[in-house]
Amino acid sequence: MINENDAVIFIVDDDDAMRRSLAYLFDSAGWKVLAFASARDFLDSYDGHVPGCLLLDVRMPLMSGLELQQRLNSSASTSLPIIFLSGHGDLAMAVQTMKAGACDFLEKPCKDQVLLDAVTRAVARSVADSQRTRQSSAALSALSALTAREHEVALLMAEGKASKTIARELGISEKTVQVHRHNTMAKLGLHSATEVTRLLMASGAL
Repeated sequence: MINENDAVIFIVDDDDAMRRSLAYLFDSAGWKVLAFASARDFLDSYDGHVPGCLLLDVRMPLMSGLELQQRLNSSASTSLPIIFLSGHGDLAMAVQTMKAGACDFLEKPCKDQVLLDAVTRAVARSVADSQRTRQSSAALSALSALTAREHEVALLMAEGKASKTIARELGISEKTVQVHRHNTMAKLGLHSATEVTRLLMASGAL
């Protein structure tokens, strides 16, 4: 089970002093921290599967924070929450980043507790997203073991339909439905229609 102990706070800022200061703050608070001087260094390191939070400077050479946000948004492999840090108060820029999915937009210098609270919220969101993704992947993997007919039966079971009703809708005998129900439960390692429903919901099939 993924939890906040698995989370990493990623810091991307070309200001050495700011990067060190932020890393010290979060390390002192008990977080795992990785700091990068450029967006490219971050992209070369991050694999898209680690939950946590990205503290991102807006204005950086070569690739800005906004460009990095766009790059991450275009990748299906990550949904890392982003908190922007800017030394320039710009309402239009803040609105732009938030519309693109950023968790927060904070101005430098920022009070330590405000920053810690913002990161805590972002990490909680990231961990929850990672758990849902893993549950969905596990459910899809389990369902892939079913035959097409067993999958049909599972969907109808999830609707609360009795074997007699399923048999009529699929045009097969009730005895055949019972066999499919048994095989479905055995393959999925489940014991009730309610459990089948939960698995189908986790997979996105319902």
